[in-house]
Amino acid sequence: MRAGLRLRLLLLLGGLLLVAFVPLFFAVATYTSITLQKLRESHARSLGRTIAGHVAAVGVGRTPDELMPLLRSQLGAEGLEAVGVYGADGRPLARIGEPSAVAALPASARPNREGTADVTTAHGRALAVLVPRRPGAVVAIVRTDDDSAHTTPLLRLLALYTALVALALLTATYAALTRLIVRPLDALANAAERVANGARQLAVPHTPVRELGELGQSLHTMTARLIAEEDKLLSKIDEVEHATARLRETQAQLVRSERLASVGRLAAGLAHEIGNPIAALIGLEDLLLAGGLEPEEERDFLQRMRRETDRVHRILRDLLAFARPSTAGDDAREPGSVEAAVHDTAALVMPHPALREAELALDVHSDLPPVTLSREQLVQVILNLVLNAADAIGPGGHVRIEASRAAAGVRLSVSDDGPGIAADVRDRLFEPFVTTKEVGKGTGLGLAVCRGLVEAAGGTIELDPSVVRGARFVVELPAAPSKLLA
Repeated sequence: MRAGLRLRLLLLLGGLLLVAFVPLFFAVATYTSITLQKLRESHARSLGRTIAGHVAAVGVGRTPDELMPLLRSQLGAEGLEAVGVYGADGRPLARIGEPSAVAALPASARPNREGTADVTTAHGRALAVLVPRRPGAVVAIVRTDDDSAHTTPLLRLLALYTALVALALLTATYAALTRLIVRPLDALANAAERVANGARQLAVPHTPVRELGELGQSLHTMTARLIAEEDKLLSKIDEVEHATARLRETQAQLVRSERLASVGRLAAGLAHEIGNPIAALIGLEDLLLAGGLEPEEERDFLQRMRRETDRVHRILRDLLAFARPSTAGDDAREPGSVEAAVHDTAALVMPHPALREAELALDVHSDLPPVTLSREQLVQVILNLVLNAADAIGPGGHVRIEASRAAAGVRLSVSDDGPGIAADVRDRLFEPFVTTKEVGKGTGLGLAVCRGLVEAAGGTIELDPSVVRGARFVVELPAAPSKLLA
């Protein structure tokens, strides 16, 4: 869980207070200790001078034994631990006090001038004060190590004052942060959350802080713009949805229209292809019914009627093969060999009149896998494409059959160097009854039947648009599954 703004600022302020007050506290404590020490030393000097002066004034003409009661009366006053009286020759005349303090008295004292020296006794640090007298000198040892007893309460009071000031400052800062920053930010965040949950307007809370007010106003402006942009986007989405619906309706109408057009073209082609033979049959039947014909003429008319009838039957058979390519025979599921089908087709078309004066080239790989189209249906597809190419090239032309491995099976192509296919026919080339041949030379069902057979086997057939001269049909067939090869 991350810390909030108030806690972070309070921690920062607390750190700054520590950095500011701790050195100040130690500086004040050190200054106080030094000042008290100096005052203690000054007091010790004054006390030493007073005692020395008193001993010098009262002890004139007294023997060392007589000085002892006087010196003993001075001990313990204002921290006095020991007193020593020295003669004019510097030797001690009388010394009295704590043993450790007496041991700290100098062995000799020259009454040249007043002086002090730091010494240590059993009670701690002390100051030895030498005061000249006539004749000789007086040395007094006064304790100076009790300054800590005076400084400790002062330092505690200073520490308490510093802690109270820091606590008051932190409390005031917490209250100011809560009122001026945190609460307005919380209110602004709640307002933004309401907008995120669906509100259409950002209610900017009032705040005395100028920066937060400007931030709230900026968020209000930004929210208004975003809502406006959202409304525009929703409007555009509605327009796109309506346009999409209209496009779907238009597409459905186009599909229906194209379907009707295809049915119309199919009906027109069927009527044209069957109408001519039927008209011939009706005419021949009228002649036969009129009578008066020779037996040879009647036989000739009947033979013509048979040919026309066969023509109608062939058209209907091709039409059924186009409508039901997947049920062309029981062998439709048997895998076929493209290589064998190409060679079978070449053997069939070589005697064809259109290929006697043309060149047929084969480029077939020998390691092609079996495909999902049967051998007979492969021959039917290749034969139709080769015969169409032969009709297009004329004498001296070239037809080429190629077969190679593809990514998922076999790629077969039949190309020629004829005049090619007109652009207005390319899009409708695989529809029934669409042909580029002269009237009576083709039904227009061959390519449609080929497409039905190939697509029923899971393959594709198309006219290569990259060929500039002539035409090239490309057939891609998937390899037969292993279960069909078993």
